[in-house]
Amino acid sequence: MQRFVELMREWIGDIPEYMPWDLEERLEKNSDILLLDVREQDEFDAMRIPDSICAPRGILESCCEWDFEETIPELVKARDRKVVVVCRSGHRSLLSARSLEILGFENVASLKTGIKGWNDFELPLLDAANKPVDPDEADEELTAKVREDQLDPARRR
Repeated sequence: MQRFVELMREWIGDIPEYMPWDLEERLEKNSDILLLDVREQDEFDAMRIPDSICAPRGILESCCEWDFEETIPELVKARDRKVVVVCRSGHRSLLSARSLEILGFENVASLKTGIKGWNDFELPLLDAANKPVDPDEADEELTAKVREDQLDPARRR
């Protein structure tokens, strides 16, 4: 049985990943890049990269196809566009990028370090009202909060 961490290590070499500053530069040069945020809708509403769209990981595959309640037309039509997938830390985006490749998306990448890394580099984030999000407030929200009972028993104190 393969563990999640092992799966991530295996796929890291298969899916192109961009660091936040590289993505910022690519976005400045190419306005045709589709930023796809796969975090949950409430996470997206709290803060997002400007011009990104949201298709939560749990319904991503149906968002990519016609004839579903979740269909996002812009995403369905993006199979030949550059799609950069975004999540909080870079894990969900890697899984999602792999799913997109399986579904026929030809040019997919993941934002390494996710929106957390984007914020760490102090790149712009917007809230649901399109107002800038303070980087310190974003950092507090984006920092992982793993409880003691969620830790591997072998690593607990």
